[in-house]
Amino acid sequence: MSSNAPRHPIRDLRFFLTVPHACSYLEGHEATTLFLDPQESHGQGIYDSLALLGFRRSGRHLYRPHCEGCSACVSVRIPVDDFQPSRSQRRVARRNGDLSLVERPALFDVEHYALYERYIQVRHWDGDMFPPSREQYRTFLTLDEPYSRLLEFRQDGRLIAVSAFDRLEHGLSAIYTFFDPDPDYDRRSLGTFAVLSLLNLAYREGLPHVYLGYWIRQCRKMAYKEAYRPLEALEGRHWRRLLPTSSSP
Repeated sequence: MSSNAPRHPIRDLRFFLTVPHACSYLEGHEATTLFLDPQESHGQGIYDSLALLGFRRSGRHLYRPHCEGCSACVSVRIPVDDFQPSRSQRRVARRNGDLSLVERPALFDVEHYALYERYIQVRHWDGDMFPPSREQYRTFLTLDEPYSRLLEFRQDGRLIAVSAFDRLEHGLSAIYTFFDPDPDYDRRSLGTFAVLSLLNLAYREGLPHVYLGYWIRQCRKMAYKEAYRPLEALEGRHWRRLLPTSSSP
């Protein structure tokens, strides 16, 4: 069990609740979100402290679920030094050994957006982010802050994936990954390789955790997060190891 003591005071920050709205993950459920006041500072220290308490970032907003009578959304992270890749994850790493990775600031790039647009249109045409637009992309994934980063994945110079992530004092926080939806790339499992790449980056830089956002046991879309072991879940103000529910392939 890891203690969860933010280094920066947060008691004087202002927060707001959204009105209840349809839950994106559990059918028939309503969701309420707690947001840090957008007028408050988004400096590194505040962000680091709130991330330890389960907050996530979307664009300029720091938020976490705050749903009455429901605690299905669980913040999870991977302890980098203890991570043990499964056989299938090791295969994914080998299959992508030919890719070049480049880290960049999270600024708007026409090439990135073109890939994002195709990804949403093909893979998530029935989701909340369809139809994609440049303004939506800018609001969601670009931020001119030193901690906000993009990791490019290229094959012989061709952009095939981009992973948005944040650099925290105590780890890396995976924000969103999009990739070429062409079936020819399915075997690469680029979403998995993006997480493995963040784990490798955190290990090289001596950062203890990679944050994967929220995991919902009842949501099939979230099942992939259980494949990274060991996995820690936030309970109250403490992070505890999750017991595996099934064996990894």
